[in-house]
Amino acid sequence: MMEGVNKKELASVSNLETGFENSTPGAVPRAHMLEDKSHQPGYRPPQTPEPWENYSLGESLGSEPRTVSRRYLSSLKNKLSSGAWRKSYQPETGPGSGTQEPKERIVQELLETEQAYVARLHLLDQVFFQELLKEARSSKAFPEDVVRLIFSNISSIYQFHSQFFLPELQRRLDDWTATPRIGDVIQKLAPFLKMYSEYVKNFERAAELLATWTDKSPPFQEVITRIQSSEASGSLTLQHHMLEPVQRIPRYELLLKEYVQKLPAQAPDRDDAQKALDMIFSAAQHSNAAITEMERLQDLWEVYQRLGLEDDIVDPSNTLLREGPVLKISFRRSDPMERYLFLFNNMLLYCVPRVIQVGAHFHVRTRIDVAGMKVRELSDVEFPNAFLVSGKQRTLELQARSQEEMISWMQACQAAIDQIEKRNETFKAAVQGPEGDTQEQELQSEELGLRAPQWVRDKMVTMCMRCQEPFNALMRRRHHCRACGYVVCARCSDYRAKLKYDDNRPNRVCCDCYTFLTGNVLAEDKEDKRRGILEKGSAAGSEQNLMCSFLQLLGDRWGRNGPRGWCVIPSDDPFVLYIYAAPQDMRAHTSIPLLGYQVTAGPQADPRVFQLQQSGQLYTFKAETKELRGRWVKAVERAASGQSPGEPNGDLSD
Repeated sequence: MMEGVNKKELASVSNLETGFENSTPGAVPRAHMLEDKSHQPGYRPPQTPEPWENYSLGESLGSEPRTVSRRYLSSLKNKLSSGAWRKSYQPETGPGSGTQEPKERIVQELLETEQAYVARLHLLDQVFFQELLKEARSSKAFPEDVVRLIFSNISSIYQFHSQFFLPELQRRLDDWTATPRIGDVIQKLAPFLKMYSEYVKNFERAAELLATWTDKSPPFQEVITRIQSSEASGSLTLQHHMLEPVQRIPRYELLLKEYVQKLPAQAPDRDDAQKALDMIFSAAQHSNAAITEMERLQDLWEVYQRLGLEDDIVDPSNTLLREGPVLKISFRRSDPMERYLFLFNNMLLYCVPRVIQVGAHFHVRTRIDVAGMKVRELSDVEFPNAFLVSGKQRTLELQARSQEEMISWMQACQAAIDQIEKRNETFKAAVQGPEGDTQEQELQSEELGLRAPQWVRDKMVTMCMRCQEPFNALMRRRHHCRACGYVVCARCSDYRAKLKYDDNRPNRVCCDCYTFLTGNVLAEDKEDKRRGILEKGSAAGSEQNLMCSFLQLLGDRWGRNGPRGWCVIPSDDPFVLYIYAAPQDMRAHTSIPLLGYQVTAGPQADPRVFQLQQSGQLYTFKAETKELRGRWVKAVERAASGQSPGEPNGDLSD
């Protein structure tokens, strides 16, 4: 029986070869001979194709095969993913369902379409592929590797179907009377259908190479045109023939699904057929995964092109999680700057858009590894919707355009962090504590030098955060410690220490960090001074203060209004109001003991003003809002009356 099957198969293939080589009017390919069976008894015409199967031949003949192939694969992937065309069918119980034998016609159609499909595979592998290889070797007009890339693993697919799948189907149909079942045959061969994923994944690249070399190489185009014009090709393009393997597995599932539907509930083949259907569906999903992977690589390559294809960034194993514009809060400038972020599964790229976008669209300013990265929201009145990204390489203060966008970025970053930690099998404490918990701006001492610090903004201090000497534009300028991020003067930052986050390169650090990182004790150049009454850190965080915010002091002795000051009633000194030039200053420029002061309303023209008065002393303050003014009045009244913070309503901090 096997010899008879091989003779029939060889006869089918020889008909196709004769049609191509001789192109005689009498030679008809096997694929077209099947059309003559429409007048035979018992012939079952093909069903109307599903919408996803409709493929316009006019599109395949167009001048833009890349767009066609991408659109077709996307529609196929969506159809496979939806599962809408794979429903659970119950056996028919209607009248006549047990007497009719439509399943034989379905098996017959499966065999006939398989014969036509093998003929098409022969055309692809033994004709197009081999002829192009022969031309590449003889003329050297185009590389052999290009031909192999275009046809991918078509030879393996052809051998499988011609030597195994088709003979098994033919043998079972010849013995149908004794063994009326097909599920066991398909079960045995279905796992090999996963080889299609390689072909499907390569399909778009193959279409691009085909279009490129058709335009680029006249010998390449001449071979393809000659074969396409033959009767064996049926006047169809090579790309149209190359679509056949992409469509074949869904066709198997449609036929087998209908076969299972037609089987009676107690049919011997029902369990095997259902298992075979599941295996076919698994192969279809395998192809779907290949399409998804192909699209991921395509999108990833486009992103890398926008970034300039830098060697330390390009990695095909990466996954792009999110991208978009953000605002960078500068530690020197008052207005935020436009920046762009690319978040991958293993790194965050901080980029600057190029003015002239020729080639690369962005310049990568910083790469931050997701491993070890932290993200949290910033409580900043001046910059709403701000969040902090702290990594080993750098710490960034960023501002989103809305609350929703900020939450989305933070969730995406946190998801990437959690995935890295899970993959590395680490069980770290949650990076973000609950809202309201203490979140120090400065690094913990054990992290100094291991992680890039958050830099204190210049305008947040008016004096050195180590020696408390005031800054000025000429003699005492601002510098940042690269270990803790403090703003310090040149004298307090005249030290260098190696920082691990910067590949152990020496960096400018303050005196305290130098001592901690190197273990060297600095010689005292002056006697330790007694701490002055105003030398009390402002502690900008509301957790350490009963009340703190900006207030403007109105009307000095000459009637002039002063600038805004950072006003604080600290928790550990609840009866004194300290006024600082900036929130991060280590020394206040004014302190007011509040005991005995009377709080009165300011001029009726401005509801944001209140006054403190005692023994001829008068201070007039202006808050930013009416609500904030009310809170300050309550806080000062409590302090002036001597109520301690432990009493009810003692904490009025923002």
